[in-house]
Amino acid sequence: MTRTELYNELHQVNHSREKRQHYSNLVIANPDLIPKVLDLLFDVNDKQSPKAAWILEFMCSARIENLIPYLEPFTQRMHTLHLDPAVRPAAKICELIATAYCSKTKNEIQSALTSAQKARIITTCFDYMITDQKVAPKAYAMRTLFLFGYTDDWIHPELKRIIERDYASQSAAYKARARQIFKKLKKTAHSKTD
Repeated sequence: MTRTELYNELHQVNHSREKRQHYSNLVIANPDLIPKVLDLLFDVNDKQSPKAAWILEFMCSARIENLIPYLEPFTQRMHTLHLDPAVRPAAKICELIATAYCSKTKNEIQSALTSAQKARIITTCFDYMITDQKVAPKAYAMRTLFLFGYTDDWIHPELKRIIERDYASQSAAYKARARQIFKKLKKTAHSKTD
């Protein structure tokens, strides 16, 4: 499938889980489509960009290891996404990467993710936290940063500071995720002092 054919196929993708799953399965079965999906994703002003993001998110949810050969271009360009429906899946992918990286179960992400790629994810997630983003990217960013805080000591205090600063002015959904993260931060702080 060419980029143009894939672009035309994206017109069929909508918010339904079935459509996103169908195209995600297509990409999983044909990994040579991943660079084309990324190319469409990073055509950041095109209205099809979010649809490519949805497909990539679903693929990563099923098989995060499929993203390994593309971690470099993904992490280098994810900060350029600005359409809300594309930012949310990108933030979710960051959370999936962090979850795999910080897992106690050995996996390929742990050896594949470079310190530069991790640093770019952390920077972008902090950007999501301090800029005018919707709740979902902020929630995914919070969890991503919390997880990476296990490997980089400076993250937890900075994350806590940002959440405390913004808590009063945020939505109920943000506050709910913030309370979860606060509980985990408190538990983590206690375990470090024991």
